[in-house]
Amino acid sequence: MITSETVIAEVLRKGDLLAAACPSRQILQHITSRWGILILIVLQSKTMRFSELRRVINGVSERMLAQTLQCLEGDGLINRVAFDVVPPHVEYSLTPLGLEAAEKVQVLVSWIESNLPRILAHQHQSGSAG
Repeated sequence: MITSETVIAEVLRKGDLLAAACPSRQILQHITSRWGILILIVLQSKTMRFSELRRVINGVSERMLAQTLQCLEGDGLINRVAFDVVPPHVEYSLTPLGLEAAEKVQVLVSWIESNLPRILAHQHQSGSAG
């Protein structure tokens, strides 16, 4: 007999983005948010401090950067290491899971960058920029 608990357990075992109650939707939102994608891409190359990340990712506010880092850390994608020094020193890096996610996101980023002229031409042609 299939019960609602069985169905929920199966959904949570693998994840189902199309199911409204599946927690994978929240994780998808964290990863694919404007700042989430950029953080993953930047941290692919090296460990960085908060101030370095803020300089490299143009336009992100301190609040949004901190909030996005916290979400990605909560999802197990980012390591946060705080050193007991004055002034405080905190470094961020990708976990193995975060590196996997960054590699997937990099494919999309590369596709967008490669196809930007075609996309912009279409937007200009249809009058729907932005």
